[in-house]
Amino acid sequence: MGALGLVAAFGHVSARRDDRMLITPAIDLARATEDTLLEIPLDASALPANAPGEAWIHLAVYQARPDVHAVARAIPESAFAAGAVVSRSIPPLHGQGAMLGEAVPVHDDARLMRSAEIAERAARTLGDADALVLRGNGAVTTGGSPGHAVARMWLLDTTCRLHLAARQAGAIRALTAEEITAWRAAAPPLLDRLWAHLRRPDGA
Repeated sequence: MGALGLVAAFGHVSARRDDRMLITPAIDLARATEDTLLEIPLDASALPANAPGEAWIHLAVYQARPDVHAVARAIPESAFAAGAVVSRSIPPLHGQGAMLGEAVPVHDDARLMRSAEIAERAARTLGDADALVLRGNGAVTTGGSPGHAVARMWLLDTTCRLHLAARQAGAIRALTAEEITAWRAAAPPLLDRLWAHLRRPDGA
């Protein structure tokens, strides 16, 4: 995510592992390795040393969504901009954007997710979507694997930028319910291909 410009000094990725999660520590993601990963119980009442302070949002999503097996937390600038002008949700304007959900909800609270209570509220706003814009605080995406969660973060950045551009151009024409359903049904292999592309060092 660092190479893609989705995080700077802050950002983390996690994966569900039975009743625990593995999460990158509170360091630059480029320095995170398998040996630095932290393991935290999903019902933790406190975070271990060196855990990201916002690990609470990962825990809250896993507790609320048994179908989610990975979470990415990033700060794309486009999410800051879209969250500042959209009050409720961002509809998909292109097929790949539908892989984020029927719409991307916007959580109207710019505070850091540094408590279980604040994180649980954000998880409720996420609902059954696969992406969430945190007004003034970046974004969260989910997936069946860390690669899918990161691919969705890239798609969220694209979706936010397209939405902002379309608002400036005129009336927005969002995808229909049938189009969204069709794209979501096709999502798993497409996310695999996108992740394989994004993780290549040359980006080609």
